[in-house]
Amino acid sequence: MAIVNTAKRAANLSLNAEVLDRARELGMNISQTVDELLAKEVQRRYWERWNTDNEAAITAYNERVEREGLPLARYRSFAKGE
Repeated sequence: MAIVNTAKRAANLSLNAEVLDRARELGMNISQTVDELLAKEVQRRYWERWNTDNEAAITAYNERVEREGLPLARYRSFAKGE
């Protein structure tokens, strides 16, 4: 899942007042910081959900590879000599 830079949209946030004050004292760009952190969290949760949603298929595939080996294993030149 790629998150690209698109147009910005205003949002109302309620933030810890002390943290907000300190961030401003440090000269932080609050919007940019929240945007970057939110994008990372969205990606993390997206992949967490994807893994959960696909857990059965991943398990079945891994069991099949364990049982039957990789479909094209005989063509893997770097694995020869093992």
